[in-house]
Amino acid sequence: MRTLVAAIMVLLALVLTAVAVPAIWADRHVVQEDGFVAMAAPLGSDTAFQQALADATVKTVASQLKLNSGLLTLVQPGIESAAKALSSDPGYPGAWTETLRRSHRLTVADTPGSAGQDRLTLDIAPLLTLLETKVAAGLGVTVTPPDQVLIEVGQPAQRTAIVQLSTYTPLGYWLAGGAVLALLLALVIARRRTGTLVLAGLGLAVVAGLWKLAVDRVSATVLTSNSGNPIAELFKAQFVAAATKDFGQWIVVALVVAVFLMVVGVLGSVLRREHGSSRGSRTST
Repeated sequence: MRTLVAAIMVLLALVLTAVAVPAIWADRHVVQEDGFVAMAAPLGSDTAFQQALADATVKTVASQLKLNSGLLTLVQPGIESAAKALSSDPGYPGAWTETLRRSHRLTVADTPGSAGQDRLTLDIAPLLTLLETKVAAGLGVTVTPPDQVLIEVGQPAQRTAIVQLSTYTPLGYWLAGGAVLALLLALVIARRRTGTLVLAGLGLAVVAGLWKLAVDRVSATVLTSNSGNPIAELFKAQFVAAATKDFGQWIVVALVVAVFLMVVGVLGSVLRREHGSSRGSRTST
């Protein structure tokens, strides 16, 4: 009976872990603004993304300058040159960070439908403001930077899923605590703790494999939706790759813990048998 109860507690610990770890990861890297910015920040250094961003900003900046067609034709090469050099501007890192923070608030913090936005949205207004200010200073004209320049990077269903996710991810910490408690109870109840550790290790390895399959499935689903916007597609592809890589590290850690549990369990079983055999030989003597 004790063995059965211990096995049930191990199974409970594994189920709780299977849900808790992805929830904690999502809370830290998707729901929390600082975590999202930290993971997405390197995307601003991607050459292809910078080129797409430069191409998209040229037309917007030209319309903001309010110049006649003849003068606009003359200054167009300068605008394009400034856009391509935007990533080397000292203010670019700060503008990109602010872009990510605004985008996160639009996606996670704001309720769906606010400002008419029901999709995953990237607000590149800080980058455009930086470029417009630079171009306008060179031309000696005054511009009014836009409050928002929104680019849709996903579908309404994806944003709804993220908003719902933000409601439940804090529960991941409680679930993780429950998983630890269930495993400790299993070790206390079990007749053979070494076998319980081996079972927990094997189960955790299976859970890690299921995480890998789930990550691949979710990534493929997100990437199949096409917005038709080159900036959106590049951002989405790069962000999915960064998220997959980051969670992949958590999977590796889980596998290391699984191997550790199995090794401790096997070694403990071997030592127990050796100790039992030595006691038996002494008794017979």
